Amino acid sequence: MTDESTTPDREPTPAPAAEVPEPASPARPAEQDAVAAAPAPDREPTGIIDLHDTRAIPAGPAAQPGPPASAAAPQPEPPTGGPTGSMPGGRGDDNGDDAWFDVFGGEHPGEGAGVPARADSSWGSDRADARADQAHRSAYAPPAHDGDPSTPVAAPAAGPATADDAAAAASGAASAGATAYASGGPLGWTYGSPSAGPSAGGVLLTDDPPAPARRRRGRLVAAVAGLCLLSGLVGGVAGQLAEDRINTGTSTLPEPGPGATARPPGSVANIAAAALPSVVTIKVDGGSEGSATGSGFVIDKKGHVLTNNHVVAAAPGGDIEVVLSNGDAQKATIVGRDTSYDLAVLKIARTDLTPLRLGPSDKVVVGDQVIAVGAPLGLDQTVTTGIVSALNRPVSAGEGPESSFINAIQTDTAINPGNSGGPLLDMSGDVIGINSAIARVPGTTGSTGGSIGLGFAIPSDQARRTADQLIATGKATHPIIGVSLDRTFSGDGAQVSDAPGAVTAGGPAAKAGVKAGDVVVGFEGKRIRTPDQLIVSIRARAVGDTVRLKVERGGQEIELTMKLEADPGK
Repeated sequence: MTDESTTPDREPTPAPAAEVPEPASPARPAEQDAVAAAPAPDREPTGIIDLHDTRAIPAGPAAQPGPPASAAAPQPEPPTGGPTGSMPGGRGDDNGDDAWFDVFGGEHPGEGAGVPARADSSWGSDRADARADQAHRSAYAPPAHDGDPSTPVAAPAAGPATADDAAAAASGAASAGATAYASGGPLGWTYGSPSAGPSAGGVLLTDDPPAPARRRRGRLVAAVAGLCLLSGLVGGVAGQLAEDRINTGTSTLPEPGPGATARPPGSVANIAAAALPSVVTIKVDGGSEGSATGSGFVIDKKGHVLTNNHVVAAAPGGDIEVVLSNGDAQKATIVGRDTSYDLAVLKIARTDLTPLRLGPSDKVVVGDQVIAVGAPLGLDQTVTTGIVSALNRPVSAGEGPESSFINAIQTDTAINPGNSGGPLLDMSGDVIGINSAIARVPGTTGSTGGSIGLGFAIPSDQARRTADQLIATGKATHPIIGVSLDRTFSGDGAQVSDAPGAVTAGGPAAKAGVKAGDVVVGFEGKRIRTPDQLIVSIRARAVGDTVRLKVERGGQEIELTMKLEADPGK
């Protein structure tokens, strides 16, 4: 398919007479004068429309017989690389071999409105449209370059260009504000600095193209973003340094909380936190009788405090001061005391204190964990832990009328002088014993001995009975069987003395059939090996209890039953 014009053929017209071109103006290059002086060819509207710039396709001048019209004016050089000797009008070689063209050339012109346009001509083909579109785009949208306006960037040559092409491109470049140079040969554009002048064969058309605004805007945005990031980093570092300087004078270590709120129930810390407010320190100033320091604990909401008798033994001639866990000091009076059980009850004018609960000591077994609370060596609010190492340990403390007999709970909990009268707690927080005595290494005295892992506590069952009696009557009752024991007996068991009156007439033993010289070897099913063991076993019972004794008499063991009675002397 060819881009043939649909306009009717026109009659050939003679070519205008050749005019001598005026000398080039010194202010403009000769090439620019040539472009400006070239007469505009006659244009005739045709049915083919250039969709790019909506201009009518120009028609070439009518061909005339004889010499070609190109003789009147110099023609541009053919493109480099085309067929040698080919002319725009379609004429063959100039050597005259084509006789047909010489005869019929006049009747068949190579140019004109009635001649179909060739595929490689400037107008009337897809290739020509593409070149025009390329020239238009080059004028309005300069190609990207390296950012330096002085760097030439040339569009690829696209074949021959007409004067109209150059003029249209120059107009487009001027409207775009770019500097363009048009070459005099094939269509090509060159951008550069006006001071550099036109490139080879080019004509300066307009000024320098503006710097790419988009790239400058991108660089500005990147710079602002970088500045913001740097400011944030500097601010964060400065803030951290300021905070470090502010906190330099204060500790950043975590504060420990109260044990009761930070420890699980049943733990040593939790039990100790609950018990400490009820444990007190007792200070006795006996004047000439001396002074003493011990421990005690609140047993009810009436202000009663339970402690050891030997702690307040010097108090009848002096003062007793009870120091609470918060440091408050209260004057105390003696409600009652008992030498045999080594227990005493004091009274202070406080009814807002929380008492400790007395638990069942008969449920305690060896190996149970226990906690001792008191003021060893005057160091109040001291907590130590251990286990129950033995039960029913017979302990005799003191001498003469002040001697005590305790069927004690043995523990390895650290107990020292000053712990006396303080509570021994189980892992439920209940009191199962009252710390009373410690074992000492032979050769040491009361002023030099300390804990060796053998401490003794009065069972809570005994302490409850005695405390109730002391609060009620000011004195305690002791169960007895009504016999006297021979302390010189070296055999196994507790021997009844042979002395007259060794068996109290009408007493529990006499009623049961015990005789002088009998050896008691069992009590309530337990083996008795020493006199003290029998005494503490009886003292651990209550008045009115019925018990069973096993005695040896003449090589025979006899089972006897008796009912315990109170000591009439006390």
